[in-house]
Amino acid sequence: MGESAKQPIDLYYWPTPNGWKISIMLEEIGLPYRVNPVNIGKNEQFQPEFLAISPNNRIPAIVDHDGPGGKPISVFESGAILQYFGRKTGKLYPTEERARVAVEEWLFWQVGGLGPMAGQAHHFRIFAPEKISYGIERYTKEVTRLYGVLDRRLAEHEYLAGEYSIADIACIGWSKMWERQGQNIAAFPHMKRWLEAVLARPAVQKGLALSAEPLKS
Repeated sequence: MGESAKQPIDLYYWPTPNGWKISIMLEEIGLPYRVNPVNIGKNEQFQPEFLAISPNNRIPAIVDHDGPGGKPISVFESGAILQYFGRKTGKLYPTEERARVAVEEWLFWQVGGLGPMAGQAHHFRIFAPEKISYGIERYTKEVTRLYGVLDRRLAEHEYLAGEYSIADIACIGWSKMWERQGQNIAAFPHMKRWLEAVLARPAVQKGLALSAEPLKS
């Protein structure tokens, strides 16, 4: 778990698909961390203290007190945090260029496509104050298309980039909520196989189970 003299990673977190990316990653790589809850239901993400760390007022964000050159660094945006931890530890983010490109393709596919579109599906299907059929249909169909992309990829590869990586971690939280997105997971058998495999990983289970209560360092 690292040297006891070093401070744990500060994780600014709320249990959402984006927050889970980083709790899962931290469990996978074994770095000690402490949770700093940011209750998005109470708009705590707009507090000035959090804005100084996350300029976009979104979780997750981290502060690594043992950053580059031994100096603290804060990182916001889930994809950037995954890459940072991958480089820091040499885990789940390959250094060979072809392998790294494959990971980055699917990481950016998630942060630019799967996450936003699934999030919009959640909004229009569940949270919108009025049911807007156009929004529901548009984003449900787009998630269906993206699941098809995922399924075709996983028909040929065990994990998204070949070996288990930060690309898979980025997709887990959104993919496991397929029912909310109006999808039938049985229609995507390769994705279903992959989802069951990643959800069986102990670190994934711990990361998904992380509450918003502060952890003692």
